[in-house]
Amino acid sequence: MPDDKWHSSISNIRKGEIRVRGYDVTELMGNKSFAEAIFLLLKGELPTAAEAKMFDAILTSSIDHGVTPPSVLGARTVASGGNPLNAAVAGGVLVIGDTHGGAIEQCAKILQEWAQKEGEVGKLAAHLVEEFASKNKRLPGYGHRLHDVDPRTIRLFQIAKQLNFSGRHIELAVSIQEYLAEVKRKSLPINVDGAIAAVISDMGFDWRLGKGFFIISRVPGLVAHIFEELTREKPMRQLGNTNWEYDGPKPRDIS
Repeated sequence: MPDDKWHSSISNIRKGEIRVRGYDVTELMGNKSFAEAIFLLLKGELPTAAEAKMFDAILTSSIDHGVTPPSVLGARTVASGGNPLNAAVAGGVLVIGDTHGGAIEQCAKILQEWAQKEGEVGKLAAHLVEEFASKNKRLPGYGHRLHDVDPRTIRLFQIAKQLNFSGRHIELAVSIQEYLAEVKRKSLPINVDGAIAAVISDMGFDWRLGKGFFIISRVPGLVAHIFEELTREKPMRQLGNTNWEYDGPKPRDIS
C-alpha cells in the first residue's frame, strides 16, 4: 500500500513541544544564536564554533545596501501605497530574482561545477573565463556598480582564512579575478555575492540555496526600510527614478 504521508525532516511539533531538527526549540533559545539556528535549519546539524562565526558574517554582509536596490524600492513603494508591513516585505522579496539577488546562486553553481574538475586552479580559471567570453556571457559575482573594491569581500575572505574555510572554491574565485585583470585587462573584482558564493561552496552548501542566503540576510533591512517609510514619509510619494520621457505613438484617433 503506497505511503500517502507528507514527510519532513525539519521540525516535529506536538502538544507542548517544538523540536527543530530534533532539538527542543526552548533549549536553543538563549543557548544558540539566530544565525546558528538558521544554520541548523539549512544544514540539519548545529554549526561548529567556526561555522557559526562564518555563517553569521555571511548573513551580516548583505543585511542592507541603501535605498536604491530594487528590493528596497519595491518594498518602500508597496508601503507607500498604503499596505501593511507584511505586504511590503513580501513585495520587496518578490523583486529579488536572477538580476537582483541571484548572483550568489549563479556564481556558486559555476564555482561548484568547475572546482570539482581535475586540474590546476589557475588553468581552470583561464578556461572558465575564456569559455564565458566566447559565448559573450557575463560572469556573475564580479564587478559592482558602486564599489571599485567591495569591502565586504575583503572582510569575508579574511574571516574565511582565519577560520580555515579558504578552500578550492575561494581559490578558484580569486584566480578568476586575477585572470580577468592580468590577461583580459578587466577590473572586475569579486563582489559580495561572489564572495558569499565562494565561501558557502567551501562550507559545503548547495548552490541552490544561493537566493535563500540573500533573502534571509536582506529581510531585516527591508523591515527597517518599510518601518521608516511608514513612520517618516508621506503616503503615495514618488520613489525611484522619475526622470522619464514618452517615446510612443503621437496622438491618434480610433476612426
